[in-house]
Amino acid sequence: MEQYEQLLGALQQRLGYRFRDVSLLRGALTHTSFLQDEPAAGPANQRLEFLGDSVLQLVLSAELFRLYPHEREGPLSKRRAALTKGGFLCQLARELGLDQALRLGASEEQTGGRQRASILEDAFEALVGAVFLDRDFAGAHDAVLRWYGPLDSRLAARLGEDNPKGRLQELLQPSYGNRAVRYEVVHAAGAPHQREYQVNVYLNDRLLGTGRGNSKKQAEEAAARAALPVVQEAARAR
Repeated sequence: MEQYEQLLGALQQRLGYRFRDVSLLRGALTHTSFLQDEPAAGPANQRLEFLGDSVLQLVLSAELFRLYPHEREGPLSKRRAALTKGGFLCQLARELGLDQALRLGASEEQTGGRQRASILEDAFEALVGAVFLDRDFAGAHDAVLRWYGPLDSRLAARLGEDNPKGRLQELLQPSYGNRAVRYEVVHAAGAPHQREYQVNVYLNDRLLGTGRGNSKKQAEEAAARAALPVVQEAARAR
């Protein structure tokens, strides 16, 4: 027990948040399977997860509304969905070290529950709910944004993973039109079966990014990925 309390202390340092009521943190990290072995250790984190899901949606909705004042509901909803997908919440939970502090039953532990995506996702949402109860909405808002870091950078990575060229076009088209973005092969080398291309992407005549790949398509996508953070930063500075 003492060892676990030390673990919770280290976790709070990592979170950048010190709980007034540490039992809320314990509850957020308690999976239902733990109560099978320790019935008196409850409750589990389902209620906190329910609350945290709503708080998280509101925090991100408010921040996206502020960051993107000219976007309509559809694009804003798409951005929020990218930031609240289970796989991404699971990633955040691991970044914060929640996986190491979960309270699991022996059977769940033995079957890999500590790395199970659904358990980590629920724990992250429960953590948000716990901070909300421990402090208030402002406290939860500050904590969530601290854990996420710059949302535009997170979104550039999330939305650009599958279709970076489309995402780049989506960002620039409203201000510059459909034909302002162009890709240019600036170097190609290697045998025909081991070709490597270097591609630059331009906004009109301004270089936005450079990428390499074993095909023109791969190199263009890499260039678009490199350009996305540049475009996001410029939009934020305006």
